[in-house]
Amino acid sequence: MKSKRLMFLAAVMAGLIGTPLVYSTAAQGADAAAIQPREGWYNKALVDYDFVRQNVDIPLKKGVMIIDSRPAARQYDPGHIPGAVNIPDSQFDKQVDKLPADKATLLLFYCGGLECMLSHNSAFKAEKLGYTNIKVYPAGSPDWKAKGGQMSVSAAHIKKLIDEKAVYLLVDARPKRLADKSVIPTAINISETEFDKNIDKLPADKATPLIYYCGGMECVLSDKSAEKAKKLGYTNVLTYPPGYPEWEKVYGAPAPTSAAPGGTGGTATMAAALVPGKEKGTVTVASFEKAWKESPGSVMLVDVRDAKEFAAGTIKGAVNIPMNELEKKVATLPTDKPVVFICGTGARSGEAYDTVKMLGGRVQTSFIDADIKFNADGSYSMAEKK
Repeated sequence: MKSKRLMFLAAVMAGLIGTPLVYSTAAQGADAAAIQPREGWYNKALVDYDFVRQNVDIPLKKGVMIIDSRPAARQYDPGHIPGAVNIPDSQFDKQVDKLPADKATLLLFYCGGLECMLSHNSAFKAEKLGYTNIKVYPAGSPDWKAKGGQMSVSAAHIKKLIDEKAVYLLVDARPKRLADKSVIPTAINISETEFDKNIDKLPADKATPLIYYCGGMECVLSDKSAEKAKKLGYTNVLTYPPGYPEWEKVYGAPAPTSAAPGGTGGTATMAAALVPGKEKGTVTVASFEKAWKESPGSVMLVDVRDAKEFAAGTIKGAVNIPMNELEKKVATLPTDKPVVFICGTGARSGEAYDTVKMLGGRVQTSFIDADIKFNADGSYSMAEKK
């Protein structure tokens, strides 16, 4: 009898040891209360941070696709799990071509946390397509970040930071011989092997966003550099895993350059003279007037008021693209020098800035938030908003 009990206990222990970190019908462990199955969830296979962590790697782990079901611009682009593919749930049916051909591939869906249904909705859709190995990480991006998981950004987010002249440091972790050929605009080169010798190049403020990239999804140099930066106490360390190869494919190869944090890299030199104002997208009146006086050809000044207003008086050298025609004419704007929008009060010029940003592209745009009085002879007076 005693031997039978021992055999039974041994069998139970063996079963517990072999249990994977997958929550099928009820959560287990310390997170049980937070991860209990809910109505509407994809309750067939809920997984936790540890399970996802085992499947996140650069180079990508074979047989696994991690899918971020959140919207791109505001959520996926500025921060996602490394290697995750963005298929917003609202666009799932239009982007099924991003899914792997092998229906047995492990699909790991996540979104914005326990209250977010997007990953569950997408999981059900994938199941209907015949995928047989689907799991959902319900705690999602907030849990991943809170537990120290590395966060990555997209090319679109880096482009946005460049365009907005934000405060950040973009670091090319490739060997110098590669970086000397060409880097992403605004990037400086600190090769991973030379990291310890170049700590002085890192910003003094350890909350400054640091973005590391290297030679693509097979390159581990950016991840290694990111870990070193974290050990130095930097608190906002990000990676761009697709790195330079994807950037070159999407935006083209910029001229060789090394720039300071938040600089303009390979953009026109006069762009550096346009100083960002208090409001996002603005430039100061003083910096504009200096640039316009010293080198008007280096800036395209666009008056977005109606043609009748423009004809009555504008700044000499400005061109007229009325606000209601801008969307159709965005393709005519230059990409090799800054484009500054003006109007009488800053309202329409701000709308013009937002429109161009929304449409994407490579236009370096800003606007002047000021009260401007235009004279028929091309002169003007400009008072910056307080």
